[in-house]
Amino acid sequence: MEKINLKKELKYLYQPSAKEVVQVDVPAMNYLMIDGEGDPNTSLAYADAVEALFAVSYAIKFMVKKGSSAIDYGVMPLEGLWWADDMSKFTTEDKSNWKWTMMIMQPSFVTPEIIDSAIANVKKKKNPTALSKLRLEAFSEGRRAQILHIGPFSEEGPTIEKVHQFIDSRGNRTGKHHEIYLSDIRKADPAKWKTIIRQPMQ
Repeated sequence: MEKINLKKELKYLYQPSAKEVVQVDVPAMNYLMIDGEGDPNTSLAYADAVEALFAVSYAIKFMVKKGSSAIDYGVMPLEGLWWADDMSKFTTEDKSNWKWTMMIMQPSFVTPEIIDSAIANVKKKKNPTALSKLRLEAFSEGRRAQILHIGPFSEEGPTIEKVHQFIDSRGNRTGKHHEIYLSDIRKADPAKWKTIIRQPMQ
């Protein structure tokens, strides 16, 4: 059986430094995605989306491991694109107007047929509420600035500002705020949470 460490292979994207902002070029990759809106701390739709994404992603992993390709890999971390229709209201104080796309990257060897089979299996066993909202989409990010934030989400402000300053000194900020959650927040100490902060730039 072949074992693959995708986070290690994509180290420049998933293991950034916490000391400095860096520019990266993110290639097109396939993601399972679910869209929604509202405060992620209180929104049932958000919790349902995360449940469905992980349920299907793990079903895919085990199908690939037991299938003819016999590849063992770790499920990639949860990621989120965040924005608001009125970006002046996109603040950490009021998250009720936030819109989001939650997503998990899928390896290139995972075919749409495997994904369809995994969704069917999950529907039979668990049938998460948000399963019908799931979609597979190729997402091409391109030029981005990113840094690793260590600590609770409530303390991201200065880290995000670092990213913005980096971009503003070199070009223009564009697109949606992107976060990648490397820690299991159900188990880890909030002071040690690791979150990649990523922002499009031109």
